[in-house]
Amino acid sequence: MKIQILGTGCAKCQTLAQVTKDAATKAGLDFTLEKVTDINDIMAFKVMMTPALVVDGEVKLTGKIPSSEELNALLGV
Repeated sequence: MKIQILGTGCAKCQTLAQVTKDAATKAGLDFTLEKVTDINDIMAFKVMMTPALVVDGEVKLTGKIPSSEELNALLGV
């Protein structure tokens, strides 16, 4: 599973990256986590609000930090 966090490195972006990594690790998922910070790369996903969560190329969430239950659902756990 490829997980990408889209954002410029703000506090919310960093928080989303950490909670996503923690949730995926806790669930025992085989994943890679990539932080996408280049604005052109972010725009290629047609994302207008950050942070955003992308799982296997599909934008799952934009503009907020999900609850742990919501995050597990987005990761398919």
